[in-house]
Amino acid sequence: MAAETTFGPEGWTPERLGSLEGKTYLITGANSGTGFEATRTLLSKGARVVMLNRSAERSDAAIAALKQEFGSDAEVAYILMDLADLNSVRRAAAEVLEQVPQIDAMICNGAIAQVPTQQFTVDGFESMLGTNHYGHFLLSGLLFERIEESNGRIVVVASLGYKMGIKTIQFDDMNWDKNYHQNKTYSQSKLAQMMFAYELQDRLQTANKDVKVYVCHPGSSKTSLITTSGNLMTRAAFRLMSMSPMVQSAEKGSYPEVMCATEDGLELRALYGPTGRNEWVGPVGQGTLEPFAYDKPVMQRLWELSEEQTGYAWDL
Repeated sequence: MAAETTFGPEGWTPERLGSLEGKTYLITGANSGTGFEATRTLLSKGARVVMLNRSAERSDAAIAALKQEFGSDAEVAYILMDLADLNSVRRAAAEVLEQVPQIDAMICNGAIAQVPTQQFTVDGFESMLGTNHYGHFLLSGLLFERIEESNGRIVVVASLGYKMGIKTIQFDDMNWDKNYHQNKTYSQSKLAQMMFAYELQDRLQTANKDVKVYVCHPGSSKTSLITTSGNLMTRAAFRLMSMSPMVQSAEKGSYPEVMCATEDGLELRALYGPTGRNEWVGPVGQGTLEPFAYDKPVMQRLWELSEEQTGYAWDL
């Protein structure tokens, strides 16, 4: 599916948003980068935002900055959660269910990228697969009923990196013990997230459930993702690139996820993001989606494996 500018030459911008008062949004990894900028936009329209972050110190700093900008009565809070630890995800989900009576959209934004050498989560998963995919798979399942109560949405923030790797899931070696590669292994983790979303769309349609699932990506934006988890060469290359017009601000990088959390009438089997050069930058709209990202037998197998690995069976 080729790119198109659904929202005119300027693409989607937050100017399309009306009041979001009475709405509540959950965002993972929201104390910096695109997650922080998405939080800013949603708060500016009167929404309540609950951030799911792994650092209390950085979350406190983010909330202080947001309350300074939007006033002390801005409805923003955080719950501690580490996507790389399934027990932490379970604890955080329980806290959300206690404290957050309504979820209009959950934005699966948190991620790690280009980890230079093979690392493992506490549950024994390759770190990027465990954090980016399994953590969100479990969280989405645990919170699904609460999201469904408000006919809400799940927004999966993917990456154009899904095209960098082997373009499928390496089922015989999910941890990449034999051929670990920071880019290809990252690519698999983001492809897994997309396949989860598209398979969930199919299962929701079969079950006649009114929850929408959308997939987007930020393009190439100035976030801390590569500067914190890539190797020295990757970080240096990205710093150089970030001075060029091929990289946009974190604020613009957040537009696709805010759009997918709020805009009506979006197509489900799609990938939203910048539609300009290489789809790295430019007006936000519906981008190009490669068919291997929704290869049905692979999606089904990944779903079954994900339920097994996380110990969580979805009830749809």
